[in-house]
Amino acid sequence: MTFEDFNLNRQLLNAIAEAGYETPSPIQEQAIPLVLQGHDVLGIAQTGTGKTAAYVLPLLMRIKYAQGQTPRALILAPTRELVMQIHEAIGVLGKFTDLRYVALYGGLGPKTQIENIQKGVDIIVATPGRFMDLYLRGEIGVKQLTTLILDEADKMMDMGFMPQINRILEVIPRKRQNLLFSATFPPKVERLSENFLEAPVRVEVTPQATTAERVAQVIFEVPNFRAKINLLEYLVQDAAVFQRGMVFVRSKEAAENIYKFLKRKVVSEDEVRVIHANKGQNTRINAMEAFKEGNVRILIATDVAARGIDVTMVSHVVNFDVPLIYEDYVHRIGRTGRANQEGKAITFVTMSDEYHIAKIEKIIRMTIPRTPMPPNVDVPETPFEEKQEMLRELDNQRRKEDPNFKGAFHEKKHKKFVDSKPKKKQTISPRKNGNKRKK
Repeated sequence: MTFEDFNLNRQLLNAIAEAGYETPSPIQEQAIPLVLQGHDVLGIAQTGTGKTAAYVLPLLMRIKYAQGQTPRALILAPTRELVMQIHEAIGVLGKFTDLRYVALYGGLGPKTQIENIQKGVDIIVATPGRFMDLYLRGEIGVKQLTTLILDEADKMMDMGFMPQINRILEVIPRKRQNLLFSATFPPKVERLSENFLEAPVRVEVTPQATTAERVAQVIFEVPNFRAKINLLEYLVQDAAVFQRGMVFVRSKEAAENIYKFLKRKVVSEDEVRVIHANKGQNTRINAMEAFKEGNVRILIATDVAARGIDVTMVSHVVNFDVPLIYEDYVHRIGRTGRANQEGKAITFVTMSDEYHIAKIEKIIRMTIPRTPMPPNVDVPETPFEEKQEMLRELDNQRRKEDPNFKGAFHEKKHKKFVDSKPKKKQTISPRKNGNKRKK
């Protein structure tokens, strides 16, 4: 099948050809005709399968040309990085149209965004929070909206956007086309789809929560944080092998510390960047652009950035920390193995991570192979405090599975009395004169 088979207009076909797309991906092949026919669509596909174009192309075809001052389509995404990626995709695929599109996200002042809206707009791509903020200010008219798209719906649920999404659904026209796309389909997304979609057609090109076929996954069992650092240093040293990689961590503090270590001890300052919630918007944009262009070899990131980076030549993804939201494992490793390229996903696992890995393997329906630590990586002894923290975590995990479990760190049990009846209080009777205490 080719893009010509969708009966798209010549402007879109020229843009597709110029972008270098030859044949549609499975999600595009199934979703594009349904969207063009006006159906509500529930699309489930892993990251890197081309689902952005699966809804952008038919959207551009249906809107066709600039018209009026207020938007006719709204695309909601969970992070500013993903908003920017969708905005960029519209720019590439709508290059030869006169359609006007605006990206709205937090992290910077709204003045420029408001000015762009006031010039007239056909498509808005936004995070739910920034959209509602500008709507409540009276800057966005919604009466002409005919299409609403939720991208990465599972992540929006995880990030607590449901109240804002419900408010948006209350203010926009009820008669509209709805599209919902997600890499995974947990129960909360299923409930949203039931309330949000009208007689939807479900498109699932791969079983939900499956990982990319071209990504080779491997686990290293590591005893402690210092061993993780030493293993990461070993992995990234050879630039011929570790050509371009992302390192995912749970916290911005860990991201910053790893960045400083690599910059100081392992690679040159120009080879590594870090992005997390405390970084300014311009800093994050510059870091991502440098990584996309190949000027930066290693990008350290928290999960907030996992959904917004579309780079085809990422050779490695390193899970320095195992994600606690298990579906994020799929999104993380989906950064590599894109566009028919080979990729490798490496996960560092401590003894307290085994619980989470078992849950992840159940979701992705496969056992991730394990490999021994390279012999020339130094594995220091685990500090006492770190070991105690992991043991506490193991206790907490067992308690989740068995509420009656009492671990090594539980409080001491109170003494149990055989006789449950309360004992009578002993009273001391006043001494008689003849029973005085001897001095």
